[in-house]
Amino acid sequence: MKNIRVLITIIVFVFITSGCGKNKPVEPKINEYSNPILQGFYPDPSICKAHDSYYLVNSTFAYFPGIPIFKSNDLVNWEQIGNVLDRPEQLDLDGLDVSRGVFAPAIRYNNGIYYVTCTIVAGKNNFFVTATNPEGPWSNPIWLPEVEGIDPSLFFDDNGKVYIIYNSDAPDKKPLYEGHRTIKMYEIDVVKGSVVGEPIILVNGGSDFSKKPIWIEGPHIYKKNSFYYLLAAEGGTAEDHSEVVFRSENVKGPYISYKNNPILSQRHLKEDRPNPITSVGHADIIEDANGDWWGVFLGCRPYEDNHYNTGRETFMAPVKWENNWPVFDLGGDVVKQSYPTPNNIVKQKESFKHSGNYTFKEEFDNAELDFEWLFLRTPREKWYNISNGSLQINTRSESVSNLVNPSFIGYRQQHSQGSVSTEMDFNTSKENEKAGLIAFQNNEYFYYMCKSVSKGKPVIQLFQSTKDSMKLLVEKPLKSSASVKLKIEAKGSAYSFLYAEEQNQWKTLKDNVNARFLSTKTAGGFVGTIYAMYTTSLGEESKNVAQYNWFQIENIK
Repeated sequence: MKNIRVLITIIVFVFITSGCGKNKPVEPKINEYSNPILQGFYPDPSICKAHDSYYLVNSTFAYFPGIPIFKSNDLVNWEQIGNVLDRPEQLDLDGLDVSRGVFAPAIRYNNGIYYVTCTIVAGKNNFFVTATNPEGPWSNPIWLPEVEGIDPSLFFDDNGKVYIIYNSDAPDKKPLYEGHRTIKMYEIDVVKGSVVGEPIILVNGGSDFSKKPIWIEGPHIYKKNSFYYLLAAEGGTAEDHSEVVFRSENVKGPYISYKNNPILSQRHLKEDRPNPITSVGHADIIEDANGDWWGVFLGCRPYEDNHYNTGRETFMAPVKWENNWPVFDLGGDVVKQSYPTPNNIVKQKESFKHSGNYTFKEEFDNAELDFEWLFLRTPREKWYNISNGSLQINTRSESVSNLVNPSFIGYRQQHSQGSVSTEMDFNTSKENEKAGLIAFQNNEYFYYMCKSVSKGKPVIQLFQSTKDSMKLLVEKPLKSSASVKLKIEAKGSAYSFLYAEEQNQWKTLKDNVNARFLSTKTAGGFVGTIYAMYTTSLGEESKNVAQYNWFQIENIK
């Protein structure tokens, strides 16, 4: 699908907003960048450098388009320039659970070609795609059936050989304990698109096998000062997540574990610390133009008791070298909310739609949706249209309760406090036809505020999902069938749902709804909450259309 940039209004808040709970927002100085650098559901970051620019990609699981790609000239100001998998023939997500699909892409550049390796979990598994322009188009997937596992990453050695490193089964597929995995490596011919020879094991179990380390994954290899360094995540992606490093004088090993592993983790810190950033790991490191090193990694910002709705996000911190080992230089034990920018670069206001506090309003005045919008699974037909300053979405039988592609167009929840709102025109005489705003974590965990009819009269309704359907929480009559404004306010552990039939006359539909219901700790999985415009006829055929006139995000902290 062709992507054309749309008008974005960004208002940067220059004050510190008071908030609930122990997380207090911190205003970075003009020459500091704020963490996360990509806020909201942007997990599993990987980064490369080419032609004095930096490129970063993330996992998208069962959302389409797959693998957002960001560009920065200074590691501070980031712009999304496209999506790697933006054509249906590239990405088959049919029938996949939300937390399956696109896992842990890795991006690399060599001799004029950009490479992204990735895994489709519960699909055809491992592949790579190529492009001569990072904005695309990217090739169709080149599948690697011999690479059995997840999290593949390429390494281009200076002798011309290329290797693919990945997480795989325990030796002989006989784990000695739960979570026992290995890091394996093949030589690969990227021109022919095939592996060479047999795989070898680089790491068995993890950094200290005697401690039964779990889920060694997300590997990358780098070469510096005649050493080969293997960086990998360890400990699972929850609070025990960490990053460890090994090195060898030969690319094929043996790899020796760093005696001070892990080089990045927050699992040893007190849970009641202020402004906690948890679950850090799955890192990739890069050398900037000045010879300084930086690491990007995932982390989470809980609002209480490790509940967070924003998913796993992308953070960045300095990296230093000690005795020929890379170590994250956090300025103490704690990952900080801000660090000095590389080379004293000033953060530009245009970057604040990815980090910081801002307001974003989409007024649908261009022909195509911007790169950030998400569909649930692969759309096989175009069931929406942008015309005359509005987005029209066809009401279809597909429902978010099922593993299908519903009439759902979403945007990531990026802060635990803020709001999403829209104005919508939708008229129906059928109780099964509904349109509105959804706060969606997965098919069993969502809240849906919608306009419909009850006993022939227009109503506004709020539903909470059940295992395979949804239950009505509240219903209120509307005065007419005219347009209605809908708003969801996030307040950390609570959501409030509001509506208005007249300008600025907001009424509460339901206050203090349990937001923990949509947290990863409750709902499980690897994604974050998505705010979406969504219309459905709940399994019945429909010819109705929901019209959205604008869509606004306000991120407070």
